[in-house]
Amino acid sequence: MNQKSLFLNKKPLAELMRPNKILDIIGNIEFSENNIRNLQSLVLWGPPGSGKTTLARIISENSKLQNFSLSAVTSGTSDFKNVFNVAESGIKTILMIDEIHHLNKSQQDIFLPHLESGNIILIGTTTENPSFELRPALLSRCKVITFNRLSIENLMIILSNAEKFLGKQLKITDDAKLALCEMSDGDARYLINRIEEISEIDTDHNLSISDLCSFIHKKLKSYDKKAEEHYNLISALHKSIRGSDANASLYWYTRMIEGGEDPLYIARRLVRAASEDVGLADPAALSVALNAVKAYQILGSPEGELAIAQAIIYVATCPKSNAVYIAYNKAKKYVAETGSVPPPKHIINAPTKFMKEQGFGENYIYDHDMPNAFSGQNYFPEELKRQNFYIPNDRGEERDIKKRMDWWKKNSLN
Repeated sequence: MNQKSLFLNKKPLAELMRPNKILDIIGNIEFSENNIRNLQSLVLWGPPGSGKTTLARIISENSKLQNFSLSAVTSGTSDFKNVFNVAESGIKTILMIDEIHHLNKSQQDIFLPHLESGNIILIGTTTENPSFELRPALLSRCKVITFNRLSIENLMIILSNAEKFLGKQLKITDDAKLALCEMSDGDARYLINRIEEISEIDTDHNLSISDLCSFIHKKLKSYDKKAEEHYNLISALHKSIRGSDANASLYWYTRMIEGGEDPLYIARRLVRAASEDVGLADPAALSVALNAVKAYQILGSPEGELAIAQAIIYVATCPKSNAVYIAYNKAKKYVAETGSVPPPKHIINAPTKFMKEQGFGENYIYDHDMPNAFSGQNYFPEELKRQNFYIPNDRGEERDIKKRMDWWKKNSLN
């Protein structure tokens, strides 16, 4: 066999090291041999390299049932129907589908009668939240097993096992081994692929952390701008700002930026947080957030990212009030309930003689002519009672607003 054939026939180290027993799986052990004997359809959900495919293969190979393996990305409806035809002939079948979240609604529906009859046991793997990606009817017929990203301790064990499998120690320092596991971000497949590369380096000394970093590029943290992680992280950022934790806010901001998120998307959410969670407790928060947007538009990346970071810290450390947010929602609800009631006549201008005769503008009091520039007259529709939508709290600037509003209420006309 020539060198080219040897290369083409060589299996990746990750494939050669893949466990063939449940007890050999490192981390995420939520399954047992007893589960295989009482097998039901499964959806295995978790990040890349956490062991989903490994568990699916072990289940299939140990079930003693006929099994097929397809990818939702490359397979079509005709491929699935071929498997159904085999199962309908009386042969109970396991069908493994990788990246099952890529099935469209119609494809998901064709599985339902076969799962209901028990002819097919479905094992799907996905990196996406199944409650978002799979139809309820399909999901209700499956047990969901959640996989977590592997811990540093798990990855160190896998690294040690790889060295035993290869029959040699990696030529990197202990600190570099730990750094390599940290770079892998919970992904065993990524770690093993890097181990395979490092094992083939011809060097007469152990590589340091800096040597390691120059040899391999750091794996980007798990983040997909169009998928669930996008929404999880922006939610974490917003709630950290709301919770006045500037450090956590910077952490989530950096996670998103390092993952390739559009900084303007984050800045827009910051503008929302300035209105929703700070409001009039510090009216300057909205201006700071808007100025961060302008600064980024002028500077771009990476310089403009600092302006957004500055604004995040400012908004996170502001006194908090959602009184404006609550008031606005109360007003919307009240308008929906009361309909299109006209304004009271006294605050409607009367530019014509007819309107004056009808009483429009009559008895209107010009507030600036009154002491303290306040008349206390009613501005709500005549058939509606005055409402208190906005109730300021005692934090930040709203302390003074509350004092003024209390005085106005006390001195209002009935």
